[in-house]
Amino acid sequence: MKSTDKKIFFLVAMPRSGNTLFASIMNQNSDVAVTANSVTLEIIKQLFLLKQTDVFQNYPDHQSLDNVSNVVFDSYYKDWPQKYIIDRGPVTTPGNLNLMKQHFNQPIKCVVILRDLLDVVASWIKYAVKNPNNFIRKQTKTIDEALEMLMLKDSQITKDLIAIENLMKPENKHMACFIKYDELVFNPEKTINKVYQFLDIPYFKHNFNNLNQFKVNGLSYVDNVLGDNLHTIRTNEISKEDNPYKKLIPKWFINKYEHIKF
Repeated sequence: MKSTDKKIFFLVAMPRSGNTLFASIMNQNSDVAVTANSVTLEIIKQLFLLKQTDVFQNYPDHQSLDNVSNVVFDSYYKDWPQKYIIDRGPVTTPGNLNLMKQHFNQPIKCVVILRDLLDVVASWIKYAVKNPNNFIRKQTKTIDEALEMLMLKDSQITKDLIAIENLMKPENKHMACFIKYDELVFNPEKTINKVYQFLDIPYFKHNFNNLNQFKVNGLSYVDNVLGDNLHTIRTNEISKEDNPYKKLIPKWFINKYEHIKF
């Protein structure tokens, strides 16, 4: 299959919002590939930043460099066998969206998974406590320090929040299919059907009881890079557990961020 025959969509969601669960479900369909955290946006960004260099400005051949940017997605996914790619990343931050409008040659359609920020943070705390070998505990000593790190300006959570906020603007809503984390967990079949309808691709009958861990084209996350079990899901059923670690979120964080609800 030619890369230009593929349809490429996007997954926008904060980490710990159900990304891996969503991907594990969708990837049962051999025509669909929901990616891991993708580097495609970073490739386009780095190509754009080349234009700021002395070497480029000394000979500003915009057209030739733009030719490379224009085919990043087609080139990256050229050898993937699936017809439909759902690329995971904060594609709709204002900067990313501006570059995409210049260089992406398909309509921009995003599946957006919404989860309240305090629930996301509680999930991070639970993960860090249960899996001591992780990047959070290696870089911080207290919960306060950990939460400050997670909410840095360039953190994944912050970039995804900005991307979601931008999609919620009236002029951008047409690009998004908003689904809530609880909808995915408590009514997965209806939620996944909503995604198929939005993407306008043939529906596939999924299994929601016996899931596989995330894998695409024979590759899985190498989680010991960032921390054990970072992308491990429950495979026997889709369910939501009470999270007692939410009570560990400090008051200052709650006061600052509890308004971020979906």
